[in-house]
Amino acid sequence: MSFLDFPNEGKQINRPQEKPLNYWEEQSYITAVSNNNNGIDFDGIFDRVEAVEGITIKQKQNFTADQRILGSVVADYYGEEFEISFYYDNFENRSIYGMDMTSLSKNEIYAIKNAKMSLTVFMHFNKNALKSYHLQIKFILAAMPDLAAVYDESAEKIISGRQIRLYAKSDILPTALFSIQFINSREKGGGAWLHTHGLCRCGLTELEILKSCGKCAEIHAKMINTLAVRLLEKGSRHRAYRIGKFGNEMPIVVTYVPWTEALEEYNAFDLGGYRDRENGHNSRTSVIFAYKNERDVFLDNYSKVNIYDELCESSDPVFFLSIEQTEKIRAISRERFEYVKKAWETLDCHVLIEIGFEIDEKYRQDAGKTEKECIWFELVDIKEDSFTAKLAQNAYWVDDIHEGDIMELTVDDVTNWRIYTKKIAVTPENVYLLFDD
Repeated sequence: MSFLDFPNEGKQINRPQEKPLNYWEEQSYITAVSNNNNGIDFDGIFDRVEAVEGITIKQKQNFTADQRILGSVVADYYGEEFEISFYYDNFENRSIYGMDMTSLSKNEIYAIKNAKMSLTVFMHFNKNALKSYHLQIKFILAAMPDLAAVYDESAEKIISGRQIRLYAKSDILPTALFSIQFINSREKGGGAWLHTHGLCRCGLTELEILKSCGKCAEIHAKMINTLAVRLLEKGSRHRAYRIGKFGNEMPIVVTYVPWTEALEEYNAFDLGGYRDRENGHNSRTSVIFAYKNERDVFLDNYSKVNIYDELCESSDPVFFLSIEQTEKIRAISRERFEYVKKAWETLDCHVLIEIGFEIDEKYRQDAGKTEKECIWFELVDIKEDSFTAKLAQNAYWVDDIHEGDIMELTVDDVTNWRIYTKKIAVTPENVYLLFDD
């Protein structure tokens, strides 16, 4: 007998109970494979870890059991204490079959498909999940400097070793510690089931949307991503979240409801319904719902996100970035501007660079506050400490600059950038895709 005793369709179903978290939801589990199978230098692992800026090892243990090398450390990381455990073992390749490897290079794919041994690092996240994840990434890279890729079991995704290196050497906390998966129904009109993996380890709930279809599925994924990042940055302190708006200025205001309650709004046999919860997606996970208006927010009268379907089909909504996200994009763009220089000098590419200008005082909503308009430029040339760019658009709130103007600018002016080649377009977040090293 399963934990759900399914009745015939159309009969009442008793609400099931939320199940305990699985081990990969309670802790963060990440497995790394190297570019070779010559083993890991365990004699130097603690020295390499402690050489990472900000890490001080307070306790350490390393031993062998059942032909596996096991270890753990208690480390101080910028004033917080973490316990990190690891083991070296056979790599189960079957666990990654069917997973998305499009972000991996040919060498990385070869390494992960032919790996015999691997290093798994697991830990409980502290209150600041982003900081905890950053530490885990740095630990993994120090423990296995020649890593090719990692399998993030908690997030159910594979990450390129090049991206891990970008994360590890950055001063900016990464937010890409979850994945959004799409499962399509085989039945006509059944729609898709979108859900996350990786948020439980952060002390949050996983997020889902059911009965998604067509163009709406892409927008629903952005809804999930926007809300997930908001929760990672600020925690789950509110009931309603204003995450965006449509072109007609209609706001997108959402909430999330535990699956045990949320599924009462859906047919028991829909994709993502009760029958799909027997062996998974039955612990701490919640379905996203929407509010039609302020009165519904006040009454907590939520509706399925399908209330936005007509608007989704006819227009593209704008999703809001928090102040923290905006600052993070600006900081990453400047930190990784070296890749713009490298691409410009070595690749056949077109580059757009976003610059922030203070808007004219007459346009400011708050006279005592500095406001900026972000404007895109086409890169013309790069020098040692500056670059030349041509304004690609007219400004709305800065009167003395115009499309076609050529200006000399510096990295300190940059707020974002895009690199376009004949095959790919990249951002500061995924610029590693351009280069194999």
